[in-house]
Amino acid sequence: MVAIELFRGDITQLKVDAIVNAANNSLLGGGGVDGAIHKAAGPGLLLECKTLGGCPTGDAKLTSGYNLLAKWVIHTVGPVWNGGLNNEPSLLRSCYASCLRIADEFKIKSIAFPNISTGVYGFPKQLAAEIALDEIHACLKNPGQIRKVIFALFDNENFSIYNKLINCG
Repeated sequence: MVAIELFRGDITQLKVDAIVNAANNSLLGGGGVDGAIHKAAGPGLLLECKTLGGCPTGDAKLTSGYNLLAKWVIHTVGPVWNGGLNNEPSLLRSCYASCLRIADEFKIKSIAFPNISTGVYGFPKQLAAEIALDEIHACLKNPGQIRKVIFALFDNENFSIYNKLINCG
């Protein structure tokens, strides 16, 4: 059985096998969770990311965790919200599926996700949480190595949304 947990706080402080970085297409750092992960991981993360050639929206790539408590960072590029008319929900769903596929490939047992695309990318938080939980549940019907999924939520609004969805759904 796979446990799904909520954590209110900084994803870089979690001791899990992998944390997910809500990255931009360059993978070279940015604001929000991306900037926090790069800062906490140290310069080795940026050096490795420079070798990856970026990442398309909806896909994911793996790096070492460097100075993080997590052994791995799975970088995924969520869609920028443009009113939902540019395949944004499908691309966000693909982010979660791509991360779980990498987690299974690398025998990752515990993984922490932020609420991808809901910061500066503007994806509606409620819809993003519904997509995330739906995709996690769908992928975990055959969980492979994963035993724990944590949603690391930095703000009260996201935490409240996930808490309601998990406890009422």
